[in-house]
Amino acid sequence: MFKIMVVEDDNNMSKLIQTILKNHNFDVYVAYDGLEAMDVLDESHIDLIVLDVMMPNMDGYEFTQNLREAEFEIPILMLSAKQLPEDRNKGFRLGIDDYMVKPFNEEELLLRIKALLRRAQIVSEHQLTVGDIILNYDTLTVEMDGKIETLPQKEFYLLYKLLSNPNKIFTRLNLMDEIWGMGSNSLDTTVNVHITRLRKRFEKVDDFSIETIRGLGYKAVIHK
Repeated sequence: MFKIMVVEDDNNMSKLIQTILKNHNFDVYVAYDGLEAMDVLDESHIDLIVLDVMMPNMDGYEFTQNLREAEFEIPILMLSAKQLPEDRNKGFRLGIDDYMVKPFNEEELLLRIKALLRRAQIVSEHQLTVGDIILNYDTLTVEMDGKIETLPQKEFYLLYKLLSNPNKIFTRLNLMDEIWGMGSNSLDTTVNVHITRLRKRFEKVDDFSIETIRGLGYKAVIHK
């Protein structure tokens, strides 16, 4: 059972999120500000944090910054009434993994939580298996047909990102931000170049393909 901590100072909102999570068999921990959340982390293993922004004592931004500076890699889903791009961007710069605006859709909340937990499990294992292909995150290597090949760093991260989220469409901007960084001066055509290289490198592979979604971006399709 995954353990999720809800950090929310509004009691009604906190109870709502707790109810949703418990109804879907998550083990729920509760804190009402960043300081209380730190105490929970000292005492319990937490798999994911659902985090409000505006809270007393220590708000969501400060909590995220402190957590990442302490090298805690727990996935953070930030929930906020703040809708401006600069508020969302601030959260991502500090290290959150996803952002939703209140009021939220219950099904979307659960889908995002499950996606974050799945990605976190893949990253923690540092290995991804797709058919007969094994990707090792630590060594940037791909093993197939009994051979091990080391990929250029950006190519590997791009492939790992797509294959970790099969059928999910990523825009070029999404991929630029996550692989090259939000402050990168590279053009989004860089993504196109790396996708072309990956397709050529794995053109004889039947386990997956990288598809172009016209006008949107790319997605990986796993062939079972």
